[in-house]
Amino acid sequence: MDSAAQTKFDLINSNLAEFLNPEIIQDILKEGRAPRIYWGTATTGRPHIGYFVPALKIAQLLLADCDVVILLADVHAFLDNLKAPLELVENRAIYYRNVITAILQAVGVPTEKLTFVLGSSYQKSPEYVFDVYKLSSLISEGQAKKAGAEVVKQTMNAPLSGLLYPVLQVLDEQHLNCDAQLGGVDQRKLFTAATEWLPKLGYRVRAHLLNPMMASLSSGKMSSSDNPDSKIDLLDPAEAISKKIRKAECIPKVVEDNGVISLVEHILLPAAVLKGHGEFRVERKDAEPLVFTDMKQLHDAYRADILTPQLLKPAVSAGMVDLMAPIQAAYAASAEWQEVTLKAYPPPVVHKKVKKVKDRGSRFPGAKQEETAAQPSEQEAAQPSEQLAFRAKE
Repeated sequence: MDSAAQTKFDLINSNLAEFLNPEIIQDILKEGRAPRIYWGTATTGRPHIGYFVPALKIAQLLLADCDVVILLADVHAFLDNLKAPLELVENRAIYYRNVITAILQAVGVPTEKLTFVLGSSYQKSPEYVFDVYKLSSLISEGQAKKAGAEVVKQTMNAPLSGLLYPVLQVLDEQHLNCDAQLGGVDQRKLFTAATEWLPKLGYRVRAHLLNPMMASLSSGKMSSSDNPDSKIDLLDPAEAISKKIRKAECIPKVVEDNGVISLVEHILLPAAVLKGHGEFRVERKDAEPLVFTDMKQLHDAYRADILTPQLLKPAVSAGMVDLMAPIQAAYAASAEWQEVTLKAYPPPVVHKKVKKVKDRGSRFPGAKQEETAAQPSEQEAAQPSEQLAFRAKE
């Protein structure tokens, strides 16, 4: 490869947890062609700040002159244990498109070479459906479950749609005519299945780019189904962002599974590089600020207790609020985006609980007295007939 091609490859390869079959991309760059890479997302829950990780990688791919396709996988969303009802997926796809575009614009990356594709626009075609039938006849139930184990919700007696989910994702590589697929490390089993399954239909093998996964603010992998306090929504106001980071688990001297440090590693520092200054700054009252240009420096300072949670959290809060401000502004300026948000994620309907009147029967204490009180006395009962008799005499 010449130096220009090598520079592009280094950018494509940066910040990845793993790169499967990188030689495919190297050969394409040697030919002088732009690699076509796709990233898919099922349009289910509201995107959180974890979406910055693939978005920042997409920004790097665009800077490397790649043709990037974003698949808004509405059919996948429905297949994954009905996480998204059919009447909501269309509006959720629009919401996702707005969010992803706003993230890229927030870090100053042009989106001219970015293409959005709705899954249902081609996944219902005769060619695609017949490929689903053919591949389904060539793989076993166990292979499908294994491929989707980290991606599809696993339950006892799960719907058959969960087995189709990995079949569709593998076939998307062919029908989107891509050279590589981008995804998180949780999709590794699915990516390795793709390299095995596609040749069964006579299709070529693709490369796979695996992003690292962010830790949540409580612990573990960040997910849309997490407790709301353990993740930050992309439209959270500044005070909510600061509050969630302030309450986040952040053990002194421990960098592993530290959600606050993860925000620096996977979002703030890569975003700073894209913006051109490439540093994370921590202000201190009685000393010079701490300035970090790579994560090793930050980890060393944190383990040595030079960088403490009390110093780190306010700096991360300020950085995230600043980074998300353009997204908030874009949302506030778009009546269409606000309207589609209500349609995509309608507020839950609260049904007022009606107090049920208890039937105490006729044998509870005091029942006879109540019954007696409810009946008219003999004198009262006689009054109407006496009045009628009186009027008859008249």
